[in-house]
Amino acid sequence: MAVSIEVRFPSSPAAKPVKVSVNGITIPRDEIVREMQNHPADKPFVAWLGAARALVVRELLLQRAKALGLTAEPLTQDGRRETEDEALMRGVVEREVLVPEPDDETCRRYYDNNKTRFRSPDIYEASHILFAAPVDDTEARAQARADAEGVLATLQDDPGCFASLARAYSRCPSAEHGGNLGQLTQGQTTPEFERAMLAMTPGEVSSEPIASRFGFHIIRLDRKVEGRTVPYEAVAEQIANYLRDSVMHRAQAQYVARLVSAAEIDGIELAGAAEHRVN
Repeated sequence: MAVSIEVRFPSSPAAKPVKVSVNGITIPRDEIVREMQNHPADKPFVAWLGAARALVVRELLLQRAKALGLTAEPLTQDGRRETEDEALMRGVVEREVLVPEPDDETCRRYYDNNKTRFRSPDIYEASHILFAAPVDDTEARAQARADAEGVLATLQDDPGCFASLARAYSRCPSAEHGGNLGQLTQGQTTPEFERAMLAMTPGEVSSEPIASRFGFHIIRLDRKVEGRTVPYEAVAEQIANYLRDSVMHRAQAQYVARLVSAAEIDGIELAGAAEHRVN
Protein backbone atom coordinates (compact mmCIF):
# COMPACT_ATOMS: atom_id res chain seq x y z
CA MET A 1 0.00 0.00 0.00
CA ALA A 2 1.50 3.33 -1.06
CA VAL A 3 0.16 6.54 0.39
CA SER A 4 1.00 10.15 -0.44
CA ILE A 5 -0.24 12.87 1.89
CA GLU A 6 0.33 16.52 2.61
CA VAL A 7 2.48 16.95 5.70
CA ARG A 8 3.34 19.85 7.95
CA PHE A 9 6.29 19.21 10.24
CA PRO A 10 7.13 21.66 13.02
CA SER A 11 10.84 21.82 12.31
CA SER A 12 13.45 22.86 9.74
CA PRO A 13 15.20 20.29 7.50
CA ALA A 14 18.26 20.49 9.73
CA ALA A 15 16.36 19.70 12.93
CA LYS A 16 16.39 16.35 14.70
CA PRO A 17 13.23 14.28 14.06
CA VAL A 18 10.86 13.97 17.03
CA LYS A 19 8.95 10.97 18.34
CA VAL A 20 5.94 10.06 16.20
CA SER A 21 2.85 8.35 17.62
CA VAL A 22 -0.65 7.47 16.45
CA ASN A 23 -3.43 7.25 19.03
CA GLY A 24 -0.81 6.61 21.70
CA ILE A 25 1.09 3.98 19.69
CA THR A 26 4.69 5.05 19.03
CA ILE A 27 6.23 4.32 15.66
CA PRO A 28 9.80 3.17 16.44
CA ARG A 29 12.49 5.34 14.97
CA ASP A 30 14.33 2.35 13.50
CA GLU A 31 11.19 1.43 11.52
CA ILE A 32 11.14 4.92 10.07
CA VAL A 33 14.82 4.62 9.17
CA ARG A 34 14.21 1.30 7.38
CA GLU A 35 11.24 2.78 5.53
CA MET A 36 13.40 5.67 4.27
CA GLN A 37 14.78 3.47 1.47
CA ASN A 38 11.32 3.60 -0.13
CA HIS A 39 11.30 7.42 -0.11
CA PRO A 40 14.47 8.59 -1.89
CA ALA A 41 15.18 12.31 -1.57
CA ASP A 42 18.03 14.80 -1.94
CA LYS A 43 18.16 15.33 1.82
CA PRO A 44 17.94 12.65 4.53
CA PHE A 45 15.40 14.66 6.50
CA VAL A 46 13.03 14.78 3.53
CA ALA A 47 13.32 11.00 3.15
CA TRP A 48 12.68 10.62 6.89
CA LEU A 49 9.59 12.79 6.58
CA GLY A 50 8.20 10.71 3.71
CA ALA A 51 8.87 7.49 5.60
CA ALA A 52 7.25 8.81 8.79
CA ARG A 53 4.07 9.96 7.10
CA ALA A 54 3.71 6.63 5.24
CA LEU A 55 4.07 4.67 8.48
CA VAL A 56 1.56 6.94 10.24
CA VAL A 57 -1.09 6.15 7.63
CA ARG A 58 -0.12 2.48 7.73
CA GLU A 59 -0.67 2.48 11.50
CA LEU A 60 -4.03 4.23 11.11
CA LEU A 61 -5.23 1.58 8.67
CA LEU A 62 -3.99 -1.30 10.83
CA GLN A 63 -5.71 0.18 13.87
CA ARG A 64 -8.92 0.46 11.85
CA ALA A 65 -8.56 -3.17 10.73
CA LYS A 66 -8.31 -4.22 14.38
CA ALA A 67 -11.37 -2.15 15.29
CA LEU A 68 -13.33 -3.84 12.51
CA GLY A 69 -12.17 -7.28 13.63
CA LEU A 70 -10.69 -8.12 10.25
CA THR A 71 -8.62 -11.24 9.65
CA ALA A 72 -5.71 -11.10 7.22
CA GLU A 73 -6.30 -13.02 3.99
CA PRO A 74 -3.13 -12.44 1.93
CA LEU A 75 -3.35 -12.65 -1.85
CA THR A 76 -0.65 -13.70 -4.30
CA GLN A 77 -0.18 -11.69 -7.48
CA ASP A 78 2.59 -11.96 -10.08
CA GLY A 79 4.40 -14.43 -7.84
CA ARG A 80 4.41 -12.12 -4.80
CA ARG A 81 2.37 -12.85 -1.68
CA GLU A 82 1.01 -10.02 0.43
CA THR A 83 2.19 -9.64 3.99
CA GLU A 84 -0.49 -9.90 6.67
CA ASP A 85 -0.33 -6.14 7.26
CA GLU A 86 -0.80 -5.47 3.53
CA ALA A 87 -3.76 -7.83 3.46
CA LEU A 88 -5.35 -6.09 6.46
CA MET A 89 -4.92 -2.63 4.91
CA ARG A 90 -6.39 -3.83 1.63
CA GLY A 91 -9.26 -5.38 3.57
CA VAL A 92 -10.04 -2.06 5.26
CA VAL A 93 -10.15 -0.24 1.95
CA GLU A 94 -12.26 -2.92 0.26
CA ARG A 95 -14.75 -2.87 3.13
CA GLU A 96 -15.05 0.84 3.76
CA VAL A 97 -14.25 2.55 0.47
CA LEU A 98 -17.11 1.99 -1.93
CA VAL A 99 -16.53 2.94 -5.56
CA PRO A 100 -19.35 2.90 -8.13
CA GLU A 101 -18.69 1.14 -11.42
CA PRO A 102 -18.56 3.52 -14.41
CA ASP A 103 -21.53 2.83 -16.67
CA ASP A 104 -21.49 2.79 -20.46
CA GLU A 105 -22.94 6.29 -20.71
CA THR A 106 -20.14 7.72 -18.55
CA CYS A 107 -17.48 5.89 -20.55
CA ARG A 108 -18.92 7.04 -23.86
CA ARG A 109 -19.05 10.63 -22.64
CA TYR A 110 -15.38 10.45 -21.65
CA TYR A 111 -14.54 9.00 -25.08
CA ASP A 112 -16.45 11.74 -26.92
CA ASN A 113 -14.76 14.47 -24.86
CA ASN A 114 -11.25 13.05 -25.29
CA LYS A 115 -11.13 11.62 -28.80
CA THR A 116 -7.64 12.95 -29.44
CA ARG A 117 -6.38 10.50 -26.80
CA PHE A 118 -7.72 7.62 -28.85
CA ARG A 119 -6.27 8.59 -32.21
CA SER A 120 -3.36 6.71 -33.68
CA PRO A 121 -0.45 8.97 -34.73
CA ASP A 122 0.20 10.15 -38.26
CA ILE A 123 2.97 8.12 -39.90
CA TYR A 124 5.53 9.71 -42.21
CA GLU A 125 7.93 7.99 -44.57
CA ALA A 126 10.88 10.27 -45.30
CA SER A 127 14.36 10.27 -46.78
CA HIS A 128 17.22 12.71 -46.25
CA ILE A 129 20.76 13.57 -47.19
CA LEU A 130 22.83 14.66 -44.20
CA PHE A 131 25.81 17.00 -44.50
CA ALA A 132 27.29 16.53 -41.05
CA ALA A 133 28.86 19.41 -39.10
CA PRO A 134 29.17 20.07 -35.34
CA VAL A 135 27.19 23.01 -33.99
CA ASP A 136 30.30 24.64 -32.53
CA ASP A 137 32.41 24.42 -35.72
CA THR A 138 31.59 27.56 -37.72
CA GLU A 139 33.84 26.68 -40.65
CA ALA A 140 32.48 23.15 -40.95
CA ARG A 141 28.90 24.44 -40.74
CA ALA A 142 29.49 26.90 -43.53
CA GLN A 143 31.05 24.21 -45.73
CA ALA A 144 28.24 21.75 -44.99
CA ARG A 145 25.62 24.31 -45.93
CA ALA A 146 27.43 25.14 -49.17
CA ASP A 147 27.70 21.45 -50.05
CA ALA A 148 24.00 20.94 -49.28
CA GLU A 149 23.00 23.87 -51.48
CA GLY A 150 25.06 22.46 -54.35
CA VAL A 151 23.46 19.02 -54.11
CA LEU A 152 20.02 20.59 -53.75
CA ALA A 153 20.56 22.48 -57.01
CA THR A 154 21.37 19.18 -58.71
CA LEU A 155 18.20 17.63 -57.27
CA GLN A 156 16.05 20.46 -58.55
CA ASP A 157 17.28 19.66 -62.07
CA ASP A 158 16.96 15.88 -61.63
CA PRO A 159 14.70 14.86 -58.67
CA GLY A 160 15.07 11.19 -59.61
CA CYS A 161 18.70 11.08 -58.48
CA PHE A 162 17.91 11.57 -54.76
CA ALA A 163 18.88 8.03 -53.77
CA SER A 164 22.18 8.06 -55.65
CA LEU A 165 23.10 11.48 -54.23
CA ALA A 166 22.25 10.23 -50.71
CA ARG A 167 24.57 7.27 -51.17
CA ALA A 168 27.34 9.57 -52.39
CA TYR A 169 27.04 12.47 -49.95
CA SER A 170 24.99 11.61 -46.86
CA ARG A 171 26.84 11.04 -43.59
CA CYS A 172 23.93 9.16 -42.06
CA PRO A 173 23.71 5.33 -41.89
CA SER A 174 20.56 5.67 -43.99
CA ALA A 175 22.81 6.53 -46.95
CA GLU A 176 23.16 2.85 -47.86
CA HIS A 177 19.36 2.78 -48.25
CA GLY A 178 19.29 5.82 -50.49
CA GLY A 179 18.60 8.09 -47.53
CA ASN A 180 15.41 6.30 -46.53
CA LEU A 181 14.60 6.72 -42.84
CA GLY A 182 11.63 4.38 -42.82
CA GLN A 183 8.44 5.18 -40.92
CA LEU A 184 8.49 8.12 -38.51
CA THR A 185 6.05 9.60 -36.03
CA GLN A 186 6.19 12.97 -34.30
CA GLY A 187 8.94 13.22 -31.72
CA GLN A 188 11.34 10.80 -33.40
CA THR A 189 13.49 13.40 -35.19
CA THR A 190 15.05 16.71 -34.22
CA PRO A 191 12.58 19.61 -33.85
CA GLU A 192 13.97 21.41 -36.92
CA PHE A 193 13.74 18.29 -39.07
CA GLU A 194 10.23 17.56 -37.85
CA ARG A 195 8.92 21.08 -38.47
CA ALA A 196 10.15 20.94 -42.06
CA MET A 197 8.80 17.43 -42.63
CA LEU A 198 5.33 18.21 -41.25
CA ALA A 199 5.02 21.21 -43.57
CA MET A 200 5.73 19.14 -46.68
CA THR A 201 3.46 17.19 -49.00
CA PRO A 202 4.31 13.67 -50.24
CA GLY A 203 6.88 13.77 -53.03
CA GLU A 204 8.16 17.21 -52.04
CA VAL A 205 11.84 17.98 -51.39
CA SER A 206 12.79 20.71 -48.93
CA SER A 207 13.35 24.00 -50.77
CA GLU A 208 16.48 24.76 -48.72
CA PRO A 209 18.90 22.88 -46.46
CA ILE A 210 17.42 22.32 -42.99
CA ALA A 211 19.83 23.04 -40.13
CA SER A 212 19.95 20.82 -37.03
CA ARG A 213 22.51 19.98 -34.38
CA PHE A 214 23.81 17.26 -36.70
CA GLY A 215 24.44 19.52 -39.68
CA PHE A 216 22.26 20.28 -42.71
CA HIS A 217 19.58 18.04 -44.21
CA ILE A 218 17.94 17.82 -47.58
CA ILE A 219 14.59 16.19 -46.82
CA ARG A 220 12.14 14.40 -49.06
CA LEU A 221 8.72 13.37 -47.74
CA ASP A 222 7.85 10.13 -49.49
CA ARG A 223 4.50 9.28 -47.91
CA LYS A 224 2.11 10.31 -45.16
CA VAL A 225 -0.45 8.00 -43.54
CA GLU A 226 -3.10 9.85 -41.58
CA GLY A 227 -3.80 8.56 -38.09
CA ARG A 228 -7.29 7.32 -37.27
CA THR A 229 -9.56 7.46 -34.27
CA VAL A 230 -9.81 4.10 -32.52
CA PRO A 231 -13.47 2.93 -32.26
CA TYR A 232 -15.13 3.25 -28.86
CA GLU A 233 -15.70 -0.50 -28.64
CA ALA A 234 -11.95 -1.12 -28.85
CA VAL A 235 -11.16 1.11 -25.86
CA ALA A 236 -14.32 0.83 -23.74
CA GLU A 237 -12.69 -1.49 -21.20
CA GLN A 238 -9.57 0.69 -21.03
CA ILE A 239 -11.72 3.78 -20.35
CA ALA A 240 -13.74 1.97 -17.67
CA ASN A 241 -10.54 0.88 -15.90
CA TYR A 242 -9.14 4.41 -16.04
CA LEU A 243 -12.31 5.99 -14.66
CA ARG A 244 -12.60 3.32 -11.97
CA ASP A 245 -8.99 3.89 -10.86
CA SER A 246 -9.43 7.67 -10.83
CA VAL A 247 -12.51 7.47 -8.63
CA MET A 248 -10.85 4.88 -6.40
CA HIS A 249 -7.79 7.07 -5.82
CA ARG A 250 -9.95 10.04 -4.85
CA ALA A 251 -12.16 7.94 -2.60
CA GLN A 252 -9.17 6.36 -0.87
CA ALA A 253 -7.60 9.78 -0.34
CA GLN A 254 -10.79 11.08 1.24
CA TYR A 255 -11.04 8.02 3.45
CA VAL A 256 -7.47 8.40 4.71
CA ALA A 257 -8.17 12.09 5.37
CA ARG A 258 -11.12 11.11 7.57
CA LEU A 259 -8.98 8.68 9.54
CA VAL A 260 -6.34 11.37 10.01
CA SER A 261 -8.85 13.97 11.21
CA ALA A 262 -10.29 11.56 13.78
CA ALA A 263 -6.91 10.38 15.13
CA GLU A 264 -4.54 11.74 17.76
CA ILE A 265 -1.22 12.07 15.98
CA ASP A 266 1.86 13.46 17.71
CA GLY A 267 5.23 14.47 16.23
CA ILE A 268 3.96 15.04 12.73
CA GLU A 269 0.89 16.83 11.38
CA LEU A 270 -1.00 15.34 8.47
CA ALA A 271 -3.23 17.83 6.72
CA GLY A 272 -5.54 16.00 4.35
CA ALA A 273 -4.85 13.09 2.05
CA ALA A 274 -3.69 13.94 -1.46
CA GLU A 275 -3.51 10.40 -2.87
CA HIS A 276 -3.96 6.86 -1.75
CA ARG A 277 -3.65 3.63 -3.68
CA VAL A 278 -3.42 -0.05 -2.90
CA ASN A 279 -0.84 -2.06 -4.83
